[in-house]
Amino acid sequence: MYSPAQHPATKAYQQIDTRSRIEDASPHRLIQLMMERALAKIGLARTQLTEGKIADKGNNISDAISIINGLQASLNHKADQRMSENFDALYAYMMRRLLEANLQNDQSILDEVAGLLRELKEAWDAIADEVEA
Repeated sequence: MYSPAQHPATKAYQQIDTRSRIEDASPHRLIQLMMERALAKIGLARTQLTEGKIADKGNNISDAISIINGLQASLNHKADQRMSENFDALYAYMMRRLLEANLQNDQSILDEVAGLLRELKEAWDAIADEVEA
């Protein structure tokens, strides 16, 4: 029996909703969505680690790494090279730490990366009005 979250219709609706949000999003909003998704994946991995669902934890950490890799790839090195290099290094660090968290089943590393990403997202959210203007 499916739970409501696992029901095929629920999954289809979520995919349509996600597609709609992406298609209508500004570049700034797309970055916010990516950060939100990476944080959600890290949160799921944390829960799954606690529950002993190691394969699921690994899949969600892998997804988070892929999302952060996408954030890294989206950096505009022409706008401010020094700042983009700093973000590039931060994203690389986060991905390395997530890999370590996966290999070591270390919840504290997941918390560390989530904290870094949350801080980055808060700063990104704070400039939303300026970017949209």
